[in-house]
Amino acid sequence: MERLDDLLAGHPFFAGMSPELRALIAGCARNHRFDAGQYLFRESGSADEFFVLRHGRVALELAQPGRAPVVFETLGEGEIVGASWLVPPYRWNYDARAATLVRAVGIDAACLRGKCEADHHLGYEMMKRFVPILVQRLHATQLQILDIYGNR
Repeated sequence: MERLDDLLAGHPFFAGMSPELRALIAGCARNHRFDAGQYLFRESGSADEFFVLRHGRVALELAQPGRAPVVFETLGEGEIVGASWLVPPYRWNYDARAATLVRAVGIDAACLRGKCEADHHLGYEMMKRFVPILVQRLHATQLQILDIYGNR
């Protein structure tokens, strides 16, 4: 059985991170399994964890009253799901649903925020890794908006 630190070491998000910092993060981690159709989290819920995808695909969805949800991005192995844990009030802004069987490592947000506060080097490493994800997701959403509204 692989240790959580070993699972994180093999994930692209943690590439180049020192083993010491990775071990701090692994102390906040636990394994998850989500069946297809199961939610990792729901809009407005407490953003108390983020997920390191090891296997499967996750659809990021926006709910529409009386209509099917809109999938604005689908993520897979090697990606990260959830960044709302970084910014108060720590609430999810969308739903994340397993499109297939998903295996992931969940990182407890309160645990990691506490460690980042105590070790600013860890906090800086996490920000350096999350900011590009946030920018990429914003760009993907912009492209979706252009696709939906650009031909009117």
